[in-house]
Amino acid sequence: MSQYDALKIENQLCFPLYACSREIIKQYKPFLDEIDLTYTQYIAMMVLWEHRTMNVKAMGEILFLDSGTLTPVLKKLESKGLITRQRSAADERNLVVTITEAGEALKEKAVTVPAEIARCSNLEPEEAALLYRILYKMLGKKASQV
Repeated sequence: MSQYDALKIENQLCFPLYACSREIIKQYKPFLDEIDLTYTQYIAMMVLWEHRTMNVKAMGEILFLDSGTLTPVLKKLESKGLITRQRSAADERNLVVTITEAGEALKEKAVTVPAEIARCSNLEPEEAALLYRILYKMLGKKASQV
């Protein structure tokens, strides 16, 4: 075994995770194009469909996104009329995001996306559940914390 074997791409756990992530997001594109969302906009909307209102910091923590990435996404969703953003009256440092009626209505069009993606995954439901738990373990969270 060479000292450089650790540098081979086939020995890197990060590479198949990276490649798989890119491929899965590509699978989302045609479904998300139908509802005029990018993948990052879609995951932001998923958080808001669940919570309706939340501050940007908490949303970033859930999505593993920093404010520099999340802010332009939220601005775009606001320009589409799907959310509103306003400073908290209690603390102006907190920016609060709220889903609009149009954003809530979009949920009806998006509801089929997860099933479509599941069909593209080539995983049995048990395998998908195991992978989900492993990935969240790697992220330092229990799947139930998500």
